[in-house]
Amino acid sequence: MGDGMQPQKMIQPGDPAGNFSLKDQNDETFDLFENMEKTVLLSFHPLAWTAFCAGQMKSLEDNEATLSSLNTVAVGISIDSVPCKKAWAENLGISRTRLLADFWPHGLVAQRYGLFRDANGFSERANVVIDEKQKVVFVKVYPVHSVPDMQEVITFIKNHRTA
Repeated sequence: MGDGMQPQKMIQPGDPAGNFSLKDQNDETFDLFENMEKTVLLSFHPLAWTAFCAGQMKSLEDNEATLSSLNTVAVGISIDSVPCKKAWAENLGISRTRLLADFWPHGLVAQRYGLFRDANGFSERANVVIDEKQKVVFVKVYPVHSVPDMQEVITFIKNHRTA
């Protein structure tokens, strides 16, 4: 990881994902390697309780059945704490999507993936797709003030599965 002073290079398709464990909004641990044999969508968002992030997380929840049918688990990740994620999930009516707290060490997973914005103290808005072999196959960073296009990601996953 280095000394924390060196900015991490952004993860690229073809890179190994690298395991991590984070607590979700229900204080349950999500471990990337426990999801081998599945495609995993890591949906990084800057902050809970903001409109664009809410739209992004609701799109994960709204597409949960579609993603599940593609053997895909989608999780939201931001630097917020577990209690914050719990209240936010309840507020948004999110029950099937795990919202992970990359809270401490602050933004560590975002940093490892090269998606941490040092100037802001939060992550980029980004989607990272990891295949069944724990290899990164898709990385896209979006403008902070936007909601990522979930259909684009779903289409990619569908096409990647048949490739």
